[in-house]
Amino acid sequence: MKKTIITVVGKDTVGIIAKVCAYLADNGINILDISQTIVQGYFTMMMIVDTAGSAKAHGDMADEMAKLGEEIGVLIKCQREEIFEKMHRI
Repeated sequence: MKKTIITVVGKDTVGIIAKVCAYLADNGINILDISQTIVQGYFTMMMIVDTAGSAKAHGDMADEMAKLGEEIGVLIKCQREEIFEKMHRI
């Protein structure tokens, strides 16, 4: 299993979850856990996904997700789980 942490933040609009999940499904990426909330009109989502089934390199996926975020008006960041854990271990 190759876990990646995906965060999505921005002004709430219709279809954010659908578009992000459609990208993941189209690329063989499985959602392991998901949490989302809307606070005073701002959308936030955190996902843990398994990228082992994807043929794309992590960098390509991260770039494409960032581009998708620009298209739908949110900021999307992707980090490998091991990097995320090392960054937050202090």
